[in-house]
Amino acid sequence: MRIKTPSKILIVKPSSLGDIVHSLPVLNALRECFPGAIIHWVVAKGLEGLLDDHPMIEKLWIINKDDWKKIVKVKTTAHELKTLFRNLKAESYDLVIDLQGLIRSGLISASTRAPMRIGFAEAREGSTVFYTHKVRGGQDIHAVDRYLKIAGFLGCDISDIRFPLPACDISHPFDIPSEEYIILIPGARWNTKKWEAERFGELASKLPVRAVVVGDRCDIRGADIIVSLSRGNALSFAGKTTIRELIDLIQSARCVVSNDSGPMHIAAALNVHVVALFGPTDPQRTGPYGKGHIVIRAEVECSPCLKKRCKDMKCMKEISVERVARTVKRILKSS
Repeated sequence: MRIKTPSKILIVKPSSLGDIVHSLPVLNALRECFPGAIIHWVVAKGLEGLLDDHPMIEKLWIINKDDWKKIVKVKTTAHELKTLFRNLKAESYDLVIDLQGLIRSGLISASTRAPMRIGFAEAREGSTVFYTHKVRGGQDIHAVDRYLKIAGFLGCDISDIRFPLPACDISHPFDIPSEEYIILIPGARWNTKKWEAERFGELASKLPVRAVVVGDRCDIRGADIIVSLSRGNALSFAGKTTIRELIDLIQSARCVVSNDSGPMHIAAALNVHVVALFGPTDPQRTGPYGKGHIVIRAEVECSPCLKKRCKDMKCMKEISVERVARTVKRILKSS
């Protein structure tokens, strides 16, 4: 389908970090297809660093979606939503694309009163009622390919898949190691997706190059455990980097060892070799996108279960340090 060339487009994809990275090829396709259009993006507070000052985005709408869930802030939330909806309507968008597919994003899309509001036919929480056009994305394909179906529906060329990440921040307050290093990413949004910090520490002690541990503030304790067990072969930047600084660290690494996490997807988008440790989630849908990456999984019948809670977590515990170390060494040798 090819629509009338839009002059103003809104992308609704507030979170999470990895999902926003997966959405960047849509941004690139839209910019190539509609070079004169103004593009805005709705993003969650805390993740705006990935899109702030992006050359393809004219304006960011930053929403405090986590506070919207808190009953004690219902009055503040009501006021914020009223203001947001009024301001979005005033923008007179020609086209709104909801890549989130939840009731919240559906309401945001509807508030614009745009004549064309596109979302997925299988979107959740009843959000499909807010769309004028629905695209069947499918559930058994990678998120990147699923999102690109909407760009294809609009007539965009989706054969050249690119991740237009923003420029790095070269003003970071720390020194990137001058020698070769790999990145360790022990964090994840679900506890069930986490390989134990002790195993990351043992892995670091077995590697022939320095290991740099990254993550947010909640990963600091685990990062400290990794450093303490690394026999002097790891250092931690957990809780010390912005998203732009994280991109800078990752793009200079020889490879990345990561749980299923947002930074893992940044590494894949940068074409850095990724060794991804997967347990409850499906790498066919959310694994590192592109060629040259390796997914390590334990052969357990219950995986992928997509569960955020588990008593034994054997799918992660049965991934051995020796197996991961062999894989990393093979990558270092071949590259």
